[in-house]
This record gives sequence, structure tokens and C-alpha cells, in this order.
Amino acid sequence: MLITNAHIINEGHETPADVLIRNGRIERIAPQISAPAGTPVYDAKGQWLLPGLMDDQVHFREPGLTHKGNLFSESRAAVAGGVTSYFDMPNNKPTITTRELLADKYTLAEGHSFANYAFYFGAANDNLEEIAALQPNEACAVKVFMGASTGNMLVDDPHILEGIFARSPLMVVTHCEDTPMIQALEADARAKYGEDVPAWEHPNIRSAAACYASSQLAVGLAKKHNADLHVLHLTTARELALFEPGPMKGKKITVEACVHHLAMSDADYAALGHLIKCNPAIKTEEDRRALIHAVMEDRIDIIATDHAPHTAEEKANSYFKAPSGLPLVQHSLLMLIDLVKRGELNMRTVVQKACHATAERFGVIDRGYVREGYWADLVLVDPHGSTTVDQSNILYKCGWSPLEGRTFGASITGTWVNGELVYENGEVKLPPIGQRIQFASQR
Repeated sequence: MLITNAHIINEGHETPADVLIRNGRIERIAPQISAPAGTPVYDAKGQWLLPGLMDDQVHFREPGLTHKGNLFSESRAAVAGGVTSYFDMPNNKPTITTRELLADKYTLAEGHSFANYAFYFGAANDNLEEIAALQPNEACAVKVFMGASTGNMLVDDPHILEGIFARSPLMVVTHCEDTPMIQALEADARAKYGEDVPAWEHPNIRSAAACYASSQLAVGLAKKHNADLHVLHLTTARELALFEPGPMKGKKITVEACVHHLAMSDADYAALGHLIKCNPAIKTEEDRRALIHAVMEDRIDIIATDHAPHTAEEKANSYFKAPSGLPLVQHSLLMLIDLVKRGELNMRTVVQKACHATAERFGVIDRGYVREGYWADLVLVDPHGSTTVDQSNILYKCGWSPLEGRTFGASITGTWVNGELVYENGEVKLPPIGQRIQFASQR
């Protein structure tokens, strides 16, 4: 296919150009390209052409929790949102804490994912030898829950934590919250409110102090063992001091922010309640502004979603029974563009953090850029379009979004995965053609 009249935003530049795709890859990028005989032509009409987003943190719920979502349904929503690659978390049922279960999960994905995929290997208190045996292309990284999580995946044994940071052959990726601190605050909240703790107490219970204590521990262990560490979903201004500003290249310790923490604050609990209950919690407006500033100064290296669907019935429960997590992959790019239009971010930075940096940090082969020779994973955005989120166009299996009723001043008009136009003007096209992501070295 030949894409003409595109406004490419890529590698810190904005360029009008045509893009020729052949055999799934970008063959040529030039100001004007004549279509070879028989080649379909797609006129981009001056719209933004970006690399497809590469989301390094999603929970698509398969295997075992497929009443909430599955690889088919959530990857379909992802490509509708311009996300062409994702890394899925291991807190499934069963948890992905053996290499055999990891291989089984890859088998599940074959032929069922609209976007390209990779999976994390989950750390536990009893699988250090399995972690040490991992091979470079077996998983995207090792996920360590240093806060409360599913099943046996809370790693709270200090000796095991030391062993993971010392022996993991892959990058260590952490969820950082201090569980004993949180449990004490939960007990205080239950004593005050009973079971009906108001949603706005969530950031006080999953406190800034609990986040800082755990992040500080993770950074300290990484420095002690000279390990590669990537800290997920930072939420507080205080934690930012643990990370260095500047270009990601050469950093052994990196950090991610999620779109909801960049776009929302504790003021949103009044209207949205448990719909935006997530771990770590959405915190104050001051924290949100600090995160935005950290993105712009390159202290925060990657932007992702932590897409985590639950059913509406589950979310309607009282505080202690309502699960944490919210669905976001279908609208994350629109949320980031909204922040651009508000003057808080710019598109070159969005592309760097949501596309390029993920590919570089995890060592992804031939994806994450609009480059000749790379896979044609692309998203076309109409910056003057309009998208209203409602139940008629939500593709998540859970069927709801905290953004319902909101209108964004942009629209996603096309998404290419491996050179195929898989989404166009509201329609996701069968069959799913996502491929397993290949990794070289992590940098």
C-alpha cells in the first residue's frame, strides 16, 4: 500500500511525506512516491501519521479472568485506539510464574491478537530459579509486584528481592507500593467508615508515603546490584527525586507514567468514584502537574496505560470489594492529544514517550518508529476530528469507560499492523494478524 499526503511525526521531526509499504514493512519514505502498478493508494489528506503506540503495561485478563477481557477483545480495542503493540502483565489465573505457563500464554495469543504482543514473566517468593533461567526472547521483562497483588505474586521476602535484582537476566519491572503501610491505613479507614469508605479516600490509603518507600527500595536494590530497573506508573511528586532527568539512552533505571495519572487528579473521584479506583491511586493536582513537568524534562521516560478492565458489576461494589483498575487502551492516544491541545504536552514528546522509548528500553526489534525497513505499525490521526465516547463505540469486553460522555477534539482514522490496515473509521477488520514481538538487547 502507498500512503500519500501524510504529516509524519517521528523522531523529533514533523515532515510531509508519502510512505510505501511492501511485505508488511516500510519500504520507502519520500516527499512524493509514484504508486507501483496495482498498488492500493491511501490518501492521508494531511493528517498526522505516527508510529503505532507501544503500550508496555496492560492487563488483557487471559488466561483465567476472561469475563473481564481477553486477548481478542482488548487488542481489538487497542488497535482502534492506535496501539499496535502491547506487553501484557502476568497476574492471570494461573499467574504466569513458570516458563511452561508463559509458553502456554504465547500459544493462546497466536491468531487471536489484533496487535503485536509480548508477555511479562511474574516474580514470586518461590520462583527465583525460573527467573534466572529466562532467555532474552522468552519474555519482555520480569514483573515484580512490590505491593499487594493477585495470588502469590506479592514479593515481600527481602532475600528473594535481593536475588531477583542480582540474578535476573532480563530487566526488572516493578509495581511499587509498601503493603504494610497500606494495610495499616486500610484498617484506619475501616474503623472510621466501615465498609463504605468513600472513593476519594483511596489516594490517602494507597498513600504517597507508601509509594515512596517502595520506589526507594527498588531503586536502592537496582543500584546495589547494577540491575536494569523500570518502575511502572509513578504517581507522586516526591518519587520523582529518585530518578534522573535527561535522555533515556544510558540510563539503567527508568520510569513510566500512565495516561490517567497525567490527565486526572483526586478532584475526579467525586464524579467517577470507583470507576477510577486503581493502584497506585490517582493523586493530587500538584502530583499530576509534577508528572507532566517530569515528562517534559525527560525524567519520566515512557507513557503507557495500565489498561485493567473489570466488569461494571464488580466496580459497583463498596470500597474494599471494588477491584482496582480501569480500561484505557482505546482512548489513551486521544487523552494524550487532549493534553497537547491544552498546552501541557507536545506531539513530538508524546511520540517519543509512547512509541520510541518503549522500543528502545525493551530492545524491540524493528518497531516503534516510522523508518524504512521497520514493520509498518502506524496510526493516522485527524487532529481536527471529533470522537465522543459512548457505549455504542466502546470495544472493551467490560463495555464501559470512565470517559463516557466525553468528546475529544481528534479522531483516529486508520491503524496499520504489520503493513495491513486493521482499523479504519470505526471498523476493526478481521482476522487478527498481530505477531509475537521480538527482542534484541535492552538498553
